[in-house]
Formats: sequence, structure tokens, C-alpha cells
Amino acid sequence: MDFSNIKMVVTDMDGTLLNSNHEVSKRFFELFELLNKKDICFVAASGRQYHSIVNKLQPIKNDIIVIAENGGFAIDKGKEIVSTPLPIATRNDVLDILKNVGDNYPVLCGKHSAFISDSSPKFEKMLREYYTRFEVIKDLKSSNEEILKIAVYHFEDSEKYIYPAVKHLEGQLKVKVSGENWVDVSNLKAHKGYALKKVMEKYGVQSHEIIVFGDYNNDIEMLQLSNHSFAMANAHPNVKKVAKFETGSNDEGGVEAILEKII
Repeated sequence: MDFSNIKMVVTDMDGTLLNSNHEVSKRFFELFELLNKKDICFVAASGRQYHSIVNKLQPIKNDIIVIAENGGFAIDKGKEIVSTPLPIATRNDVLDILKNVGDNYPVLCGKHSAFISDSSPKFEKMLREYYTRFEVIKDLKSSNEEILKIAVYHFEDSEKYIYPAVKHLEGQLKVKVSGENWVDVSNLKAHKGYALKKVMEKYGVQSHEIIVFGDYNNDIEMLQLSNHSFAMANAHPNVKKVAKFETGSNDEGGVEAILEKII
């Protein structure tokens, strides 16, 4: 496989670059420095909050492009590239639907903070892994913050219990099963593919010059933009159908193995 034309590396975080303990490997940071010397741009694209992503990539945060909230928000070295908020009326309609679904925990995701109404210790403990900044408010509808997406958590299975309740919104909104426990509802344009296309246009990067890694359904649109798309060994079956190639799992250093070849 010829990687000589690669100008940009894009990777999802959870289940892809991060191992099962939600850690970035030491080797990745070493490889990043070598990519940097070759003038290859690095893009972290995640369903996570912006602050959570840069927290994981703290040593290199000033040298990377970040696509956060599943493409609802993108920043290039401190400058905003993309922002696709949900209208307040739409946000409230989705919250009304979720009220009729048992055992779900909606999170309103803003640019600078997230908002929850349930402050149970179990939920908060889990949430801190993905959201370094969040506030507990009594009524989510009372928030006047610009909201980029609604992330809905289910402790057992989001695809089984949450997705069926919001599936009918597809076509009007972007509805994505973004992890085993998460479903994201956002603006129709708020997906990783839309945000990445804007980044590629800004840098003049073509499909044969970009390599993309992903593991879940919210990665599909961005994988489709690359001639060098890789599904992780642990990826959802839908992702393996779309990606052109496969690499090792997130616990086997699947991303790092391919970066070694690029370098």
C-alpha cells in the first residue's frame, strides 16, 4: 500500500485511538512528532466534547485540528471552522420524545459546557470520562445556550433501547448510534463527514491524500471521504462494510501500526 501522498491523518478517539482504558499510547505521541516533521496534519474527530478531546491530547493540543461533538463543532488551532447548532424548538421536541423512553440520560452539548438534569453519582462518574465540563440544571429546556447536539446515554444498549424511539427523526435530523451506550441527535449537517470535508477544503486535501480511522456508525461519513479508510478490528459491522481496509483493534495499537507504515 502506497502512503507516499498522505497529507492528513484523521482518527476517531474512543474505540480507535484510545484503548479500552480511554488512554492514548506513548507511542502515538512519538509518531505524531514524526508526522509533524513530514508536514502531515493530524485531525482528532470524536463524539466527545472539545475540552475532553484536548484533555486526552494535551501535549499536542496546539498543533492539531479537532472535530468535536460528532462534527457539530470543529476548531483548527484555536479558530472555529464549523458550528452547526440545533434550533431550540427542535431540541425541545427531542427532549419531549425522550421523556417517554425509560432509563435514558440526555446530555445537551454546548461549545463550552454540557448540561444534564440527572445528577445521580453513577451517571456523573461515567459522564466525567467524556465531558470535562458540565453543569446540572433542573430543566434542560430552560437552557439558553447554543446546543450542538443531544447525546443520549443508556447503561445497557443504546441501539436497542434509545435508537428505535428517535429513528423516525432521520431525514430531518442526524441520528447516530455513536457507541454501545450512546445515541446522538443533531443538525442534519452535524456529522464528522461534513466537518472533515470543510477541513479538507481549507487545506486543499484530496481523497487519495487522507487516511481515516474509525470504529462506530458515527465514523461512516468521514471514512467515505478517504481512499485510505481503515476500520478497527473491534469496529461495528457497518463500519467494516464501508472501510476499504482493516487494522488491529484499539487495544492492539491498530492506528499506530498504520502510522508506522506512513512514516
